[in-house]
Formats: sequence, C-alpha cells, structure tokens
Amino acid sequence: MAVRFQWLGSLRDPLFPQGAYEQLRQRCPDATPFNTLAWLLAAEAALGPTQQLQVLLAWQADTLCLCLPLVSGRERFAGWPFRVVRHLGFPLADRLGWLAELGVADLQQALGEIRRRQPHALLQLSELTDLPDRHSTLAHWMYRSSTAERRLSCRVPVHLIGDADREEVSGAPRYKLRRARKRIAACGAQVRRWVPDAASIGPLLQALSDVEAQSWKGDEGVGIFSPANRPWIIQAFTALAEQGLVRVVSLELDGRCISYRLGLLEHARLYDYNLAFLPQYADLGSGRVLLQAWIDWGLDDGWRWVDASRVSLDNSSHQLHERMSDQVEHWRWSFYSWRPSGICLGLGLRLWHLFKPWLRRRANSNLAPPAPPIPCQEAPPCPATSSSTPTTSASTPTKTP
Repeated sequence: MAVRFQWLGSLRDPLFPQGAYEQLRQRCPDATPFNTLAWLLAAEAALGPTQQLQVLLAWQADTLCLCLPLVSGRERFAGWPFRVVRHLGFPLADRLGWLAELGVADLQQALGEIRRRQPHALLQLSELTDLPDRHSTLAHWMYRSSTAERRLSCRVPVHLIGDADREEVSGAPRYKLRRARKRIAACGAQVRRWVPDAASIGPLLQALSDVEAQSWKGDEGVGIFSPANRPWIIQAFTALAEQGLVRVVSLELDGRCISYRLGLLEHARLYDYNLAFLPQYADLGSGRVLLQAWIDWGLDDGWRWVDASRVSLDNSSHQLHERMSDQVEHWRWSFYSWRPSGICLGLGLRLWHLFKPWLRRRANSNLAPPAPPIPCQEAPPCPATSSSTPTTSASTPTKTP
C-alpha cells in the first residue's frame, strides 16, 4: 500500500491526529512516557526563537505509521555553525521510542523527505533502544549518508521485581541499606509515597525544586528545575500527573521534604527520572532507601520493572547497579548529509576519530609518573613471560559510497 507523507509545523496544529498518534505510540513496543503528547507539547513550548519544529507524518490509508517531530537549529562545531536536526525532546528525554511502522523502502523515502524539507548537515537521533529490527532499518539511512555513526550512549540498569524482593537484599547492599535505615530512624524522618493529580502536582513540584535548588545540582545549574528547564518540566509533569503517570517517593523530616526520587510509571514500568537531597542530610543514605521504596511500592501495586531511565556511560553511581537484573542500551544515530556542510562535518568527525587515540596516548604519557631509579646492584635473572593487552575501540564513523 502506498505511503502518504504529511508535514505539520506544530503538534498544536488542529490537523495533528492526536488519537491516531496515541494509537501508534501504544502499538510501538519501545514507546515510553517521553513519547507522550504531554511531554512533547511541553518540549515544543520550550523551544528557542532560533529553533524550528517540523512534524513528519506517514500514512497508509487511514493508519498513522510514522511520526517524527524534528527540531532544526544551528550548533557550533569547532567554532563553525552547522544546521543540525534532532528529535523533539532532546536533551531532557531519557529514552525515546522509535514510532515507525514502515518498510525499508518507505523509510528511505522518509529520509529524502526530511532532507528536502529540513536541509541540514547532521540528523541525530538520541536515546533509541536497540530492538532487533532497529539496526536493519536505520542502517539503510547510514548507507545513504556521506558519513554515519552509531554510538552507545549508556547502559541503563533495570530491576525485574519478583518474589525474591520480599526478602531482604543480600550482600553488601544489605548492610548499606540497614545502616541508612538506622540513620533515618534515628533522626525521625519518614518515607512517603505520592501519586499526584492535577490539583496536588503544583505544590509537590515546588517542594521538589526547593530541594534540588539547595543540592549540588542547583549549585551547578544542571538540575531539571534549573531556570532553562523549569517551564518545560512544570508543564510536562503537570500534564503527565493529570494522566496518572507521575510517582514520587520522598523522605520527610518534620513535614519538610529533605530527599526525593521522581519517576514516571507506564505499563508497569517505573522510570526513575530524577533525585536530589539536601546537602546537610547527605550522610543519611536516603537515595538507597528511596530506591528500595520504589521496589516495595512495585510489590504492592504489581509493577514489573524499576528502570534507571538514564545513567552516565562511564563511572555511573546509580544505586540500581547493585540490584540490576538486566540492562537496556541507548544508542545515538548520526547521519551526515551529502550537502557541503554535511561532508565537511563528517570529514571532521573522521579526522577526530583518527587523531583521538594519539592525543589520548600523548596526554597519558605527560601524566605518567617518572620511572624509578635503576638500582646499582645486579638483579637476578627473570623468567621469560608473555602477556597480551586487550584493546578497546570506540564506535567509528562509516564512510559510504
């Protein structure tokens, strides 16, 4: 059946098919709360004056089979401005589902539509999970790009909630959790669960933002309630609370929130989105206790998964690593166009991958401590040994003819 493409300039356009979009989202197995219209509408409202949104829809008869809300803007690389297109929601969306039910030929046509409607140097889709059919479909976009890259963004720990969680956790986490609970009991703080609605979400978000403002995230201006992100977060979580998707566990002392974890729940999967605590109570170990509160809540209400949502690729300190039963990989796909700007930017990426190992070796050699002096006495002969050093390599760009 022939595919019909349609472009809209806004998700608020009266022609945007809200019902068909929600049906498509429910059909896609990797869709998350960050694909909901509530989240995307808040993301659209937070766009800057230099960013342009275009929504690509694909129809087969009356069935919506593709929705890509794409934001175009200029970004600087090595001081030079380039036109970059990203999925709406970057960078606050922790995981995006790939809302597409198209064959390879139709997806190739969709890429042509994007390049025609939104000329760019780089098209980048971040935080996509690696489903079995994902690589085979997007790989064809790589073959039609001057340069392309598929890079691992993070490995998210997830915990499958089961009957074993009714027993006390074993190993080192048991003692850490016991000590944290003793400290919390000694100061008189209590854990609370929240399922906010449209009326209660406002005061609750204000209390959470007050905690974050006094934490290290507030000091460094990197929290979700920072001035740049606050309108987006307030609008998104208010709308999501109206749909019953927001969950909060907090630690309260004398009626005041001193620590919290904020999450989104859909299809029995809790996405642990954000946490913060007051610095004067850092020694309580509240994060681990509140993570256990997620699991206990899941046992009571029949959740299946607690999901870390997003972590750092290296040196992640998320406590769910101690309890993980699986992990979910997030991938970033980058497609460089055949426009002169795309070819130049892709060439710069290839040169960077070429010289990066040399620069890293040079930096490490400059930081290496001086060799110890050689002793004067003769050392005894050493037996011959052999060793092999494993090598690792980052993802490298793909050059296509």
